[in-house]
Amino acid sequence: MASNQTSLNDAKFTIPSTDLEQQSALELETKEFDYSKRSQWLRAAVLGANDGLVSTASLMMGVGAVKQDVKAMILTGFAGLVAGACSMAIGEFVSVYSQLDIELAQLKRDNQRGNGEDRSEEEEKESLPNPMQAAAASALAFSVGALVPLLAASFIEEYKVRVGMIVGTVSLALVVFGWLGALLGKAPVFRSVVRVLLGGLIAMAITFGLTKLIGSSGL
Repeated sequence: MASNQTSLNDAKFTIPSTDLEQQSALELETKEFDYSKRSQWLRAAVLGANDGLVSTASLMMGVGAVKQDVKAMILTGFAGLVAGACSMAIGEFVSVYSQLDIELAQLKRDNQRGNGEDRSEEEEKESLPNPMQAAAASALAFSVGALVPLLAASFIEEYKVRVGMIVGTVSLALVVFGWLGALLGKAPVFRSVVRVLLGGLIAMAITFGLTKLIGSSGL
């Protein structure tokens, strides 16, 4: 009898190892970060940085195709930085604000139908897009990207060296931004880097070639 009672107690308080493994897996799963929550600001930041790099460098390369003066290239790049940052911020703000209006209207309809009763007000607010956050991230990222070709071209009087420095520095920065975007978003690194790098080089080449063609034609 005593041995039977002891075995019953042991069976009662022993936790199977499979249950412990399931519990540990569940805790790890809940602690794992949801990378989709980064999509809003990450998209704006990566888009802004790439646009700042490519558009400013392309503008400077275009001007450099017809004018070899370093001052003209720097002024063109600075104007592109200011105009591009403002344009990106305003465009992102308007776009995300429109998305916010749509989601608020849909949320209101869901609440009226009783579909949102199981969600707290705090969770609903966290899920909504933030126009100011997206605009600020886009403008800041654009400015950071645009500074790369500006700094690369500064204080370099030799035209060919200056152009080569812009192309090389911008290419390196495109690789870094492509890698960073893939890392933060848990996306394939190689495809992201190649896509960003080739797109930037093609844009600079087209701008330089067409501007050179138009400038040589005397228009």
